[in-house]
Amino acid sequence: MHPSTRAVHAGRPDREPDAPFNAPITMASTYVAGGDREYGRYANPTWEAFEETLAALEGDGARCLSFASGLAAVATVLDLVGADQVVVAPRHAYNGSIGQLADLEARGRVRTRLVDITDTAAVIAACDDAALVWLESPTNPAMEVADLPAIIAAAHEAGARVAVDNTFATPILQRPLELGADIVVHSATKYLSGHSDLLLGALVTQDEQLHGVLKGRRDLLGAIPGTVEAWLALRGMRTLALRVEKAQENATELAARLAAHPAVTEVRYPGFGGMVSVVLGSAEAADRMTASTRLWVNATSLGGVESSLERRRRWASEPVTIPEGLVRLSVGIENVEDLWTDLEQALQFGA
Repeated sequence: MHPSTRAVHAGRPDREPDAPFNAPITMASTYVAGGDREYGRYANPTWEAFEETLAALEGDGARCLSFASGLAAVATVLDLVGADQVVVAPRHAYNGSIGQLADLEARGRVRTRLVDITDTAAVIAACDDAALVWLESPTNPAMEVADLPAIIAAAHEAGARVAVDNTFATPILQRPLELGADIVVHSATKYLSGHSDLLLGALVTQDEQLHGVLKGRRDLLGAIPGTVEAWLALRGMRTLALRVEKAQENATELAARLAAHPAVTEVRYPGFGGMVSVVLGSAEAADRMTASTRLWVNATSLGGVESSLERRRRWASEPVTIPEGLVRLSVGIENVEDLWTDLEQALQFGA
């Protein structure tokens, strides 16, 4: 089945008379002994419905684990890296992921090699003796695209595991497991749930042994999702394909118009998805723009039905190689003309 169909039909209860269409919310910390669940930190039927659906979206034979947040999922993968081993990662990536790596390196836990993900030869060279290669494509917020098949193949040849953060692309547009990745990472807070109302993370793998190791870490550390959050995320995923399609349609149109606007010095759009970054002439111009929108919301998250934007260098932890005037746009599903009218008037203040 096509992922858009799987998003609607996976993770449903069995079709029996009077069975509900949707998996119910199961609020339970304790189960009667003798079954597979045993205790609320190990499993929950509502999590399992979400996990079954996302696994189906990422590819045949995939297994999914949900977590309390995207960063909890990131931390679980990084926890697989042994003491003093090397992690290769993009120099531009989700701030939380780079922050965790910096913290681990500062404490002597791992060694990090940050790379320009668009320089495939340099990335491949950096994979030598690495334990983990962490990838984003497109990168956050620079919107750079990696040659995933080439880098994944080279990383495996060097003996490294590969994890790909697929939050921006979603499995509707890109399925890294099919390209050879070992683990796919999601901040389900973003596009998967799509309504800016929950925190959730997820890991997906086709390796049964690796799935068991990751679940063991989740069981031990307790980074489990809330039941209501898992249910809401599952409901959000039912419309994932429609939301991604509309956001991408809007983003493609807006990227073209922004490229022609005199206040914009650069547009970064990979040609797919709903994320666009624009560069204005200065931090002050970008701040004036983001403060002047009436429809777009100045906020730090992304992937919701509503359009949002922010100047990324307002965060001190953002790499200095990100331009001061870069504004990341998370394009929603509103009418594109309304979105453009608001951006156009706000850009007057950024000129």
